[in-house]
Amino acid sequence: MRTLLITGPGGSGRTTVAAATALAAARAGTRTLLLGADRDDTLGAALGTPTGPEPVSAAPHLTAWRPDAAQGFRDDLAALQDRAASALDLLGATRLDPEELTPLPGAEELALLRALRDGALAGRHDLLVVDLPAAPRALALLALPGELRRYLRRLLPPERQAARALRPVLGRLAGVPMPAESLYENAARWDAELGATEAVLADRGTAVRLVAEPGPAGADAVRTTVLGLALRGLPVEALLANRVLPEDTPADGWLAGPVAQQRKTLEEWQEAYDVRRVAHLGRDPRGADDLAALAVPGAGPQASPVEWPVTDRIADDGVLVWHIPLPGARREDLDLVRRGDELVVTAGPFRRIVPLPSALRRCTVDGAALRDGELRVRFAPDPALWPRTR
Repeated sequence: MRTLLITGPGGSGRTTVAAATALAAARAGTRTLLLGADRDDTLGAALGTPTGPEPVSAAPHLTAWRPDAAQGFRDDLAALQDRAASALDLLGATRLDPEELTPLPGAEELALLRALRDGALAGRHDLLVVDLPAAPRALALLALPGELRRYLRRLLPPERQAARALRPVLGRLAGVPMPAESLYENAARWDAELGATEAVLADRGTAVRLVAEPGPAGADAVRTTVLGLALRGLPVEALLANRVLPEDTPADGWLAGPVAQQRKTLEEWQEAYDVRRVAHLGRDPRGADDLAALAVPGAGPQASPVEWPVTDRIADDGVLVWHIPLPGARREDLDLVRRGDELVVTAGPFRRIVPLPSALRRCTVDGAALRDGELRVRFAPDPALWPRTR
């Protein structure tokens, strides 16, 4: 199962490119599922086929699906009220009716994550193309499963769950009520669901396809987005330069300036990324014929996974070195904090808390350096914890 996550700056045409990517793959005979999350049916407008909460066939081998965030929110809250019925009755609370519920901010993102997980695990398709929100929201969305799992484990550590038979006794000894067994059961269920989503995002078959218009603003957005993706450990499969103007544009026309800007940006991108050009049709693409005219490639070869290797330099320098690729990072925007067995890495506007590999947990941080787009963190073995050698 391959998963292509499509994102880019706002207004870059990522939804159109996502639809064209899915259509190209389907026409090559690949069973493809296309997911979208916009409230407005921008995906259906690009395909020429309305999409909604029920999967629809948009073309041979192509299924399109735009999950209903409102209905998912109502179902989840109704299920939560059922599980907490006894507590609500004790409090004298009045249940909320499904008709009076409106989705809270973030419901669309959660619905998309759930659909992504279900679509990847269903096994009915060979390729999953996901039209993510614009890059800033997309990066926050991709970080959500891991962050929520971490919060759950800190607030309700599974190892502190006492045996059910001992809970009343412990409650009397402590003088305070013990957390309900159902609370831990729900936390375990949420952790399993989030873990399944996180596994799909971390799978070797998952990659990101960036969409941007070549130009100064697009270049800045791509640089920032690539840094955020690298910190999440997500590989970039390709950079699609969208709405590229013809090279033979008259040099004395008003388009000469934009063409020159595009040419300069494309030259810079080609040195760092696998760039695919998508021509400007002179109109907004609508329907299968226009999408085919864009000549957007289907899923290419599987992208190389992002590795964070640890190298052993103890014999030469007395340290272990953790290599963290952060292309586009600047030294003044980097920050590292060691918290127990975790490392808090801040790169520009992004932050990630990552568990240390087992060997590094028995070390102290000895320093760090940024070289050629790679952060190298040095760890010195702690004599009190490191195995002694003769």
